[in-house]
Order: sequence, then structure tokens, then C-alpha cells
Amino acid sequence: MTTLAIGFALVGVLIALVLLGMNIAYALFAVAFAGIWIIRDNLDLAFRMLELTAYSGIADYLFATIPLFVLMGLLVSVSNVGRDTFEVAEELLRRMICGLGVATVAANTVFAAVTGVSIASAAVFTRVAVPEMTRHGYRPAFSAGTVAGSSVLGMLIPPSLLLIVYGVLAEVSIGGMFIAGIVPGLLLAGGFVAMLIAVTIAFPGFVLTDPEAARERRLDRAIEPMPVSRMIAKLLPILALVVLVLGGLYTGYFTPTEAGGVGAFGALIVALSRRSLDRHKLWQVMKQTGVISVSILILLIAASFYSRMLSIAGLPNAIAGLVADTGLGPMGFLVFYAAIILLMGMILDSTSILLIMVPIAAPIALSMGLDLSHFGIVTVLAVEIGLLTPPFGISVFTVHNTLNDPSVSVEQIFAATLPFIGVMMAVLALVIVFPTLSTVFL
Repeated sequence: MTTLAIGFALVGVLIALVLLGMNIAYALFAVAFAGIWIIRDNLDLAFRMLELTAYSGIADYLFATIPLFVLMGLLVSVSNVGRDTFEVAEELLRRMICGLGVATVAANTVFAAVTGVSIASAAVFTRVAVPEMTRHGYRPAFSAGTVAGSSVLGMLIPPSLLLIVYGVLAEVSIGGMFIAGIVPGLLLAGGFVAMLIAVTIAFPGFVLTDPEAARERRLDRAIEPMPVSRMIAKLLPILALVVLVLGGLYTGYFTPTEAGGVGAFGALIVALSRRSLDRHKLWQVMKQTGVISVSILILLIAASFYSRMLSIAGLPNAIAGLVADTGLGPMGFLVFYAAIILLMGMILDSTSILLIMVPIAAPIALSMGLDLSHFGIVTVLAVEIGLLTPPFGISVFTVHNTLNDPSVSVEQIFAATLPFIGVMMAVLALVIVFPTLSTVFL
């Protein structure tokens, strides 16, 4: 059996282990260790490479971005900034068709710019937006689907943990990945808004329980508006964090690690000033930060070990040769790769897909002349769609579990997210066809 055949077999074993329920980090370690041992027929070499990878895999200063951005996101969540952002968006967009749906997208867009985690957005806005939308005559399933659909913005609008993980795996600038995500992220948010308005006009029964009553309520002038001073007070903390973190990052004043540190400190000040952080909550935030950060860092060590095994097996070069022989070309390869990611998104979580596919695909993309920042945005967009597609659909299950409403089934929420998936597929196609959408600011 050739080393190449062993490499392909081990990738199949890895996917099988993950599908059987094994933790992705353990599966990566086991497959990589076994692969090096079998291919080189040297147990000592496998142990030495594991030892080397465990140190060098996360020794870089850059990896401090992970706990710092996680800490910032958790502090922002504790501070009820998401609720305030939604209330202001609701006030400003109340008279628009599907105003609360658009407000949810707008609030998620701003919230994503300081948290970077889709699951956090899904959990926060399920508690904030769904009850308010339901009270104003929106169908509960549609309200939940809107939260689940718009929560994926957290994975693309910087700072995003998925963009950080991709940057580490593909060995590209994390700051560059953040910049590359701006236009596609805004394009996705704009597409969601246009879709919500169009669906409400074309299929009001899909959105509203009583379309006529909802129209009268939308046009009601008797509702007292929120004072401008109150809106500013509610928006000031999150806007200050966005300007502080992203402004400093994009102007080059901060490195990504420094931006994470400044953002975490700013989020701490916001939480303390709002008196939303007592000793118990602070301990919970610190503990969650540790758990999430260590989990991600272990995954990155495992992925680095797996990547070395793939290189020893010669898998990336062999696949690049096969792709070149098929005559697909860079565009054809991108479409084929995106299709594989979409299929994997139905059965695996986002991080697992990145850890399995990027070490294989990034060298191939580079050899075909593709820009790795553009390739990363295509990857993350395709992975994001998997957050909404059955049977895995982690964002949908997060919303369903947080909502805890027996009258709203998982199947109904999946159905309500279908228009969002359509918009995401359209944006994915645009980014594939027009690479400048992700590289215009690079």
C-alpha cells in the first residue's frame, strides 16, 4: 500500500471517527499519530513530532488573539449590549416593512463586530428578539428562523473566530482575513434585509400571523418614540468598542493581538460601568474564556499535527495533481471545493470542517494561483451555510433550545431559514465569481 493510499484512507478514517461521535481533537491526534507511525514505520518519530507540534503549534504571540477576543465577546454578552442594540434598531426601523426582522439583522451585524461567535448571537437574540417579534404579530417560527439565519453574520464580520482559525491553519495574516471579510459580510447583511422585505411583500402569511393588523400597528403614530439621547446612550458602548477595535486594527495602529487586548479591556469597562458584572459573573466569564480558548488551542495543535501527517503522505501535492489533470482550473476547483464544504456542513460542525479540509485544500489553492484570503472567505461562507442546514444546523438547534417553546419545532425553524440559505448561496456565488469582493481593501 502506497503512502498516498494510506493518506487517503486515514482522511476517511478521520471523518468516520468524527461521525461516530469522537471528539475532533482526539480524532485528529489519533489519525495523525497513526499515519506518521505507519508511513515512516517509526514510533519514536511519531512521538517526537507530537512533542514538537505541541510546543510550536501555538507558541506564536499571535495565538493570544483567541482568548482575548473570546473574553471580549463574553463580556459584551454579559453587559446586555445586544438587547440595547436591538431596541435601538427596533425604534429606528419600526415603520419599515418587516421592520423587526430587519432590526434583528441590523443588531446582529453590529453585535457580530464585537463578538465574532455565531452561537453567542443566536443565544442573545433568541431571548431578546423572538419574544418582541412574536408580540408584534410575527410568526414564532419565522422569528426564530430570522434569529438563526442572521446569527451566521458573526462568523464572517470581523473579528470572527472562524477567520482566526482559518488564518492560523492557512498561515495567512489574521488582520488581512478580517479586512477581507468586511465587504462579503456587509453584502450578506444587505442581502438578508432585501430578502426579508421581499418575502414579507410576496408571502405575508409566511411572516405574519395577521398581516393587516401588523400593517396597522406598523403605521400607528400614537406610539411614543424613544428619545434620541436614550438611543445614543444605548448605542454608545458597542459603537465605541467597534471603533476602538476595528478602527485601531484597520488603521494599523493595533496588531490583531493588541486589538483583542484593548477590546477585552474596553468590554470590561462597559460591563463594570453598567453594573452587570458581579464577582460570580466575572468568575463564570473567566472560566468560560478558559474553557473555550483551551478547546480551540488544542484543536489547532491537533490540526497542525494532522497537517504534518498529510505532508508526509504527500496528499496535498497528489490532490493538486489530480485537480490539474481534470482541467477544472481555479474557478472549477473553487466550485467543487465549495460543494464539498456544503455537503460536509450537513453532518459536521464548522471547526471540524476547517480542521479537516483547510490543511488539504489551502496548499492546492495556492498552487493554482488563488489568493488565500479570497479562498478563506469562500471557505467560511460555505461553512456558515452548514450552520443552518439539517441535520446538524447548530445555529438552529441553539435557537430552538434557547427558545424552549413546544409550539415551535426544529423543523419549522429549519423551514424559516431557507430564504437565508438562498441569500447565502447567492453571496457565495458572487464571491467565487468576483474575487475582488474579498480582496478590494487588501
